Amino acid sequence: MSFQDLGLIEPLVRAVADQGYTVPTPIQLQAIPVVLAGHDLLAAAQTGTGKTAGFTLPMLQRLSGGEPARNAKGKIIPRALILTPTRELAAQVHENLAAYGRHLKLHSMAMYGGVGMQPQINALARGMDIVVATPGRLLDHQSQRNIDLSAVQMLVLDEADRMLDMGFVHDMRRIVALLPKQRQNLLFSATFSEEIKRLAGDFLVNPQQVAVARQNATADLVEQIVFPVDRERKRDMLVHLIRERNWPQTLVFTRTKHGANRLAEQLDKDGIVATGFHGNKTQSARLRALADFKSGKLQVLVATDIAARGIDIDQLPVVVNYELPNIPEDYVHRIGRTGRAGSNGQAISLVCVDELGFLRDIEKLVRNPITQEVIPGFEPDPNAKAQPIVMGRTVLHGGERRGGKGGGGAGGGQGQRRSGASAGNRGASRNGPGQGQGRAQTPASAKPQGQRASGRSAKPSASTASKVPPEQRADAWQGTPWVELDLPPHMRNGQGRGRRPAGAGGGAGRPASANGNSFGGGQRRPGGGQRGR
Repeated sequence: MSFQDLGLIEPLVRAVADQGYTVPTPIQLQAIPVVLAGHDLLAAAQTGTGKTAGFTLPMLQRLSGGEPARNAKGKIIPRALILTPTRELAAQVHENLAAYGRHLKLHSMAMYGGVGMQPQINALARGMDIVVATPGRLLDHQSQRNIDLSAVQMLVLDEADRMLDMGFVHDMRRIVALLPKQRQNLLFSATFSEEIKRLAGDFLVNPQQVAVARQNATADLVEQIVFPVDRERKRDMLVHLIRERNWPQTLVFTRTKHGANRLAEQLDKDGIVATGFHGNKTQSARLRALADFKSGKLQVLVATDIAARGIDIDQLPVVVNYELPNIPEDYVHRIGRTGRAGSNGQAISLVCVDELGFLRDIEKLVRNPITQEVIPGFEPDPNAKAQPIVMGRTVLHGGERRGGKGGGGAGGGQGQRRSGASAGNRGASRNGPGQGQGRAQTPASAKPQGQRASGRSAKPSASTASKVPPEQRADAWQGTPWVELDLPPHMRNGQGRGRRPAGAGGGAGRPASANGNSFGGGQRRPGGGQRGR
């Protein structure tokens, strides 16, 4: 079936062809006819499936068939609103709108924090048919009466599960209350969790449901491999893999922004062109880093989980988890950066003894054990003891837990996600106690993982790595059995996604300040002042 067969008009079919696409993806096949028919839609699709075109194409067609909406002064005001959790995703969706709508007389803009408001005010004054916005910045404009939402006919909540994770639910409800009651609503999410279903029940009217992947499924085209390694040798192993396997373009994930900066600097010293990508970077710096990475000027982009969603990099061959996330769902979103648009990809995880509990939780989530490879020259010490993972004031206990019991603190991904936090609470401390994880004191003996031991040089054998099948993992590090653990509390009974651990962020969030976006060291802001995104 072609795009024309879906009922799209010729200018859109031509624009899609200009982008090199001829055959719709499964989510596009299901979503486009539903949206064109005017129904509300609840859609579940993993990253890299083409879901953005699934709502932008029919949106452009529906709007092109009507007259612009105007206020009392005759100025064009928005007829469609797309909400996204991150700046990068907002920019990406706007780019798609511009590309697909190039042959139509419609105008769109991206609206997000981290940049000045005046250019956005000027764009609104010129008249916009479609606005792609992050919730906080949209509310900032609305509070200053820069935008009129009274004529919105279509509302899209993109990456709705991510917005819930980041504490945007209250902002979303405030925004929806400003819109006309008669409108078309589209909600896209990676999963149909119970939280998403409740949100859909509040926002959508008799929605059609479509899904192209089972809940929490990882990309079928992604080969997943775990490399056991001692914490002090992770950097040496990463350098070895990049050189030995000739990876031209590698996206590397760390837990913290400080860890991303440190690793990028170390890779540069090793002769590998790299840069950090995280919330402390200005928006212009982040966009420049992405552009350099896509063009090949950068070989390695070292990112926090800010990049796990919404960043579309064509044919990215390798994603490396330099540090495993303590929230298992983040693993799925990380590796979803590769294996996109029908291409194959690899997801490599460098796992030390400190992270075995995180690994077990990830395997439980994806419902499959992940193949291990032991690289000659990097065999992990069988006598190594798991140490706490120190992230600012937060201490994670990610070592394997015998008998399926937690190791204390926020261990093994079982720490409670933050709840009840609003993205509008500017200035609130995200390191305070009493919201799931508490303020754990950094023990004097605890050494943050990922530090390189001085004087240790990687000189591994060039021979092929020996593969350890999943069924033979009983004698892994320190003889720790590879036990299957119960799902973390936030994943039991079909509850889906919960909230981030408290104490997971840095200082107060303001639009003009650095914007972290992950747990630990302040990268993700689950409601602690993320208004500027």
